[in-house]
Amino acid sequence: MTTSVELTRFRVLPSKADQLLAARPGMIADFQADRAGFLGARLVRLPNDEWLDIVEWRSPEDYAASSAKGANLPGIKAFFDAIDSLVSAESGVLS
Repeated sequence: MTTSVELTRFRVLPSKADQLLAARPGMIADFQADRAGFLGARLVRLPNDEWLDIVEWRSPEDYAASSAKGANLPGIKAFFDAIDSLVSAESGVLS
């Protein structure tokens, strides 16, 4: 299997940055409990109210299955609710 990397860049209003950070542990816990193939994630704060979420998956199939579930659990939904807008989303594989 090939490790898949999900790169999601999004904007968060300054007034919701604390909400995003507070929701992060719950999102990670939900991913660990409910998302097969989840290997880990890093959240990067960028300039201009943008953030980059770097998520590693055991395989592209695991990433696709996770994407299909959406915000199906409270911790994931709370994190997504803090996001104002999507800037970009892409995936690739580690070489």
